[in-house]
Amino acid sequence: MSARSIFARPARLAGLAPYLWMALFFLVPFVFVLKISLSQTAIAQPPYTPVFDTAEGIAGIIAALLALSFDNFTLLISDNLYILSYARSLVVAVLSTSILLLIGYPIAYGMARLPRGWQSVAMMLVIVPFWTSFLIRIYAWINILQHDGLLNQVLLSLHLVSAPLVWLSTDTAMYIGMVYSYLPFMILPLYATLAKMDPALLEAAGDLGASPLQSFWLVTFPLSLPGVGAGALLCFIPIVGEFVTPDLLAGSNSLMIGQTLWLEFFTNKDWPVASAVAVVLLLLLLAPLLIYDRLQRRQLERTR
Repeated sequence: MSARSIFARPARLAGLAPYLWMALFFLVPFVFVLKISLSQTAIAQPPYTPVFDTAEGIAGIIAALLALSFDNFTLLISDNLYILSYARSLVVAVLSTSILLLIGYPIAYGMARLPRGWQSVAMMLVIVPFWTSFLIRIYAWINILQHDGLLNQVLLSLHLVSAPLVWLSTDTAMYIGMVYSYLPFMILPLYATLAKMDPALLEAAGDLGASPLQSFWLVTFPLSLPGVGAGALLCFIPIVGEFVTPDLLAGSNSLMIGQTLWLEFFTNKDWPVASAVAVVLLLLLLAPLLIYDRLQRRQLERTR
């Protein structure tokens, strides 16, 4: 047996590992959730019917499959509560991602232009918030944004306002929490893309008569689009399903889909409807991933 064949088998097994991981921890749980979403609510344990009864053999499994229905999905498109929850989640995710891009891009660009020694320091400052619990950071913002919190005290001391402003239980507080929580996810992929850019490209653009602003829009920004796409996806996808930040900082007038799912599962004990909400949410989030993957494939084909 040659050395090449000896190392080929472990390499093939290593290549199968990601698929095995996805099958065990994504596909199998998704099948269970999909099955529950096609069931009906029942006062029982588990709180849905039908339940596969292996004691009855193949006949019992076939009967359970025939009892499944799409009633829960029909409910989602006929009830304004779910439609508005999905719409609000998408709007909040788009606006939050846009704000994150506007703030994160200059920071990443500045980090990439720093001397090599200072880039690691800047990277550490971006990563430091990850060392603290996400929930603790949100509670810290509650203290900052409350009526007599630090933000109102600073505004009053600077004579920018004459009376404390209401921050908590507003969309403004929610967006502040979103931007603060996900800003590192936008900065890191942008910095990784911008740091690999060859400075000679900007020098060539300058030699050809391009101004610094033209060099940025014609050279830097187009080359950083992969980082923009990666950062946007890293922020957009989790924000759509956010529960903690809107629940603690935003008002209760309109719910995001993560809050609606939590209410259906834990308060209403309606597992089938909650599962249907989760399935539709997953399908919505797969769309931007597929679009980004297709764009990446096209870009790779063009560079070949």
